[in-house]
Amino acid sequence: MRELAAALDVRPTKQRGQNFVIDANTVRRIVRTAEVRPDDVVVEVGPGLGSLTLALLEAADRVTAVEIDGVLAGALPATVAARLPERADRFSLVHSDAMHVQELPGPPPTALVANLPYNVAVPVLLHMLDRFPTIERTLVMVQAEVADRLAARPGNKVYGVPSVKANWYADVKRAGAIGRNVFWPAPNVDSGLVSLVRRAQPVDTSATKEEVFAVVDAAFAQRRKTLRAALAGWAGSPAAAEAALTAAGISPQARGESLTVEEFARIAEAKA
Repeated sequence: MRELAAALDVRPTKQRGQNFVIDANTVRRIVRTAEVRPDDVVVEVGPGLGSLTLALLEAADRVTAVEIDGVLAGALPATVAARLPERADRFSLVHSDAMHVQELPGPPPTALVANLPYNVAVPVLLHMLDRFPTIERTLVMVQAEVADRLAARPGNKVYGVPSVKANWYADVKRAGAIGRNVFWPAPNVDSGLVSLVRRAQPVDTSATKEEVFAVVDAAFAQRRKTLRAALAGWAGSPAAAEAALTAAGISPQARGESLTVEEFARIAEAKA
C-alpha cells in the first residue's frame, strides 16, 4: 500500500478523513466478520488504495467501489487488474461522493462493507441504507465513539440520533474493536466494527420515515429536557406535544434517550 501511494504521489488527507488500512490480517478479518458470501454483490465506500477491495473481490461475486478522490479512483481499476486479474471483470468503480450516489452499476447490492471516513460516517451509512434497500448486511469500520453510538440501546448515555435512525433500517450491534496501528497514517482514536442486519420487517407505522426522523431530531436537539418541552417546537406547543405523547402512550416527562424507534414512530403517528 505504501509503495502504491508513493507511486501515485498520494498523501492521506484529514479533510477527507483518509486513514488507509495497511494490515492484511485486518482486511481478512473484516471480510470474515461481514460474512461475505460467494453470491454477494458488495458495495464498498471509500476504498482508498484498495486493500479491502481486493479482499472483498476474493470472497464476493462482485464489488462496486465508490470513491470521491480522483487520483485514487483513477488508480484503483489498475490495482485490481494487476493484483487480481482473474477477478477484474467483477469489479466496478463509481467516482462520486457517496452522499450523492443514487444508482450503482450492475446487479443490486446485497452487502455494504466499508472503512468509512470518520467525519461523514453516519450520514453516508444512513444514505446508503436508505437508497439501496437490497443491502441486507452491512459491516462498517468507524471511530470507536461512533460505533458505540450506532450500537447503543435506549437508556445508554450515548444513545441518540444515530442509534435510533440506524435502528429504523436494521438490527445494530458492535462487532469488534480495531487498533490504531493497522492504519496509515495511524489515527488519534480507536476504531470499531459495527454490524447492521436489515430488519426482516420494517417498523410497523403509518408515519413516514421523514415524519419519524423529525421527532427523533427534535427529541435529541434538547436531550436534557422532557419530551413535553423538547417536542414543543415540533408539535406547535408544549400542550400539543403532551397530547401527542399521551395519545402514543408515552409519558410527557420521559426523555428521548429512553425511547425505542417504534415509540418515536407512535409519537409521529399521534401528531399526524
